[in-house]
Amino acid sequence: MTTFAKVKRSQHTSIPAGVLALLILLVLAALPFLVYQSVTNIMVNLFILLVLASMWNLLAGYGGLISVGQQAFVGLGAYGVLFLAQHGVDPFIAIPFAILVGVVFAVPASWFLFRLSGGYFAIATWVIAVVAEIAITGVPSLGGGTGAALPGLSGIDPVQLGADTYWASAAVGVLSIAVVFLIMRSRLGLVLTAVRDNEIGARSVGVKVTRAKLIVFLVSAAGSAAAGALIAISQLNVQAANVFNIQWSAYMIFAVLIGGIGTIEGPILGTVIFIVMQQELARFNAWYLIIVGSLAVVIAIWVKGGIWAQISERTGIRLFPTGYYVDTAEDEMEGKRLGRRRISKVIGGDRQSGQLSEAAETT
Repeated sequence: MTTFAKVKRSQHTSIPAGVLALLILLVLAALPFLVYQSVTNIMVNLFILLVLASMWNLLAGYGGLISVGQQAFVGLGAYGVLFLAQHGVDPFIAIPFAILVGVVFAVPASWFLFRLSGGYFAIATWVIAVVAEIAITGVPSLGGGTGAALPGLSGIDPVQLGADTYWASAAVGVLSIAVVFLIMRSRLGLVLTAVRDNEIGARSVGVKVTRAKLIVFLVSAAGSAAAGALIAISQLNVQAANVFNIQWSAYMIFAVLIGGIGTIEGPILGTVIFIVMQQELARFNAWYLIIVGSLAVVIAIWVKGGIWAQISERTGIRLFPTGYYVDTAEDEMEGKRLGRRRISKVIGGDRQSGQLSEAAETT
């Protein structure tokens, strides 16, 4: 008897998850009217870290590019906002310019970085971040080594400014998740999956690996620069020692490792856990970083794929389904479902890159 299969990209949990996501978005949009400003300030930090973690996960979890120098783009984004604000542009309107600054810097940086791989690539990203910091501190108009206050926001009511900052950070946070989701649902996502699973094999069938990694690198730089812009706005000043601090890379790596690398849900969960721990352990000063770092190491070693991977494996829930699935069923006369299985994504050639090439019919 012939069994036909239907290729799907959604699961039975997709609709409930979509409804839940919509409700969460509505609550988040109304949050400044429901809670004290201290809570929205914490949420601003959460969204900033969410952007950073999502971008690092896209870069490392999907693109296979381990970076410890993302603070370069964070700093450039912050100083991009400062530069325009000094010339009379509203800092919130300057956020897209900050993103552009990050991308423009990432293009020549990629020419150098992509000649390296593995640990050499990671170290080189840190070196570039240090060079960027030194270059910025040499510009007197940007405050030099002491930094500068962010102009253009001093006349706004603090409560209104806090709400505006919250909404801006929430918008960028949601957008970062959407960008990663759409990328992983596209042909580029299929390419990245093939490269992650077997880069040599992907190259052997004509996949343009370098181009895929370059796109991911530029997107990650753009997101990190946007986070830097939000940091400048939330803190109302820009100091090189702060925005170029390697702690930003440490935070995003911790969040991704705790939540789960290579998934969209992982950085979200990891960010929430990190912020909660940061608030609860704040009285221990810098010791909370040691505790969070130790937790990340423990999870990386003993919890395969992070916390979300374990949740997903045990429950079958995927809030952001990006893979292909096959529902096999007997012919319409029988109408009986035989089962469900996930199929691999096979990349074939330049012209066919990103298309599914496994037959969806079993006999």
